[in-house]
Amino acid sequence: MPTPDLNLLRVFDVLLEERNVTRAGARLGLTQSAVSHALNRLRYSLSDELFVRGPSGMQPTPRALEMGPQVHAALNQLQAALAFPDFDPATSERRFTIMAGPYASGVLAPPVVSRLSQDAPLAELAIIGQSPDVLEQLDARRVDFAVAGIVTAPERFSREPILVETLAWVVRPGHPLTEGEVDLERLVSVPHAVISPAPAGPGDERSQRRGFVTQASWEDAGAFETALAQSGLVRRVGVRVPDTYSALAVASRTDMPALIPRRLALLSVQSGRLVLIEPPYPSPAVEVTLTYLKERLSEPAIAWMRDLIRSVAAAL
Repeated sequence: MPTPDLNLLRVFDVLLEERNVTRAGARLGLTQSAVSHALNRLRYSLSDELFVRGPSGMQPTPRALEMGPQVHAALNQLQAALAFPDFDPATSERRFTIMAGPYASGVLAPPVVSRLSQDAPLAELAIIGQSPDVLEQLDARRVDFAVAGIVTAPERFSREPILVETLAWVVRPGHPLTEGEVDLERLVSVPHAVISPAPAGPGDERSQRRGFVTQASWEDAGAFETALAQSGLVRRVGVRVPDTYSALAVASRTDMPALIPRRLALLSVQSGRLVLIEPPYPSPAVEVTLTYLKERLSEPAIAWMRDLIRSVAAAL
C-alpha cells in the first residue's frame, strides 16, 4: 500500500477533531470541496470510508478511531523536527501576533512592547482586535496568542490565567457621587453606561458548541445585579456601549457612571479625567487568560514569547 500524502493526513487529523468538513476547511485554509477531495483520496489509499456522514456531523469509522492518535502524534513529531532548533531574540526578525481586546491592549500591550523592544529589537508585534473566529485564527497559526477572559477552551489549547482583575466604578471629576459615601441607593440614582458587546452570532454559537466560552463582558458576573435585587433596587441604563474605552469616554463626559476594570480605570484616574468609586457591594475578581495551542510550545520563539508575556503580567 502506498504511503499517503502528508497533506492528506493533516486533513484527516483535523477532520477527526472537528467532525465537520466546513470547520476543518476553515482551520486548514481550504475550501469544503478541497477537503472532500482530500478525504476521497485518503479513502482510496487506505481502502476505508474513514468518515460517514451522520445527523451530528462526520462520524469516524473504527479504522479512523484506531489510527487517529498515532497520526496526530506523528504529525506533531514531524512538525517539531522541522521547527527551527534555536531562537535568538537579539537577532530574530520574527513577527508575533496577539489577539486582544481594549483592556489587554491598554494595560498589557504597552509593557509587552517595551520589553520586546529591549529583548528582541528586530522583532515585530501585531495586536489585532478580538474576533468570534479566534479558534480558527489560533488553529491556522495566523494568531499566536489570545489575551481575554476565556472561561473554557478545547483540550488542544492551553488557557493560563495571567492577571486577576477587580472592577471599580468611575465618574467624571465634580460628579455628585464624588462627595460623601456612595451606597447602592446613591449609585442607582443616576443612569449608567453599560458595556454590552454585540449579540452572539453564528460564529459565537459555534464556538460555544465546541467548548470555547469567553466572558460576556466586564459586568462582574452579576454581583451588582444580585446586590440590587437583594436591596429591592433597580438601575437605569442610560447607554450601552461595545467596549471599555467607549464606557470610559461616556463616563468622563456625562453623569453616567461605568463599571470598569481597575487597572484600566486607574490610567484615566491618574490623568485626572475620572474619579474612582469602590463598589458598595461584594465584587468578585475576574481572570484574564493567555490562550494558545499547546503543541506550539515546541516552537522556541512561541515558548520565549509566552514567558515574556507571563513575566510582564506578573510585574503588573
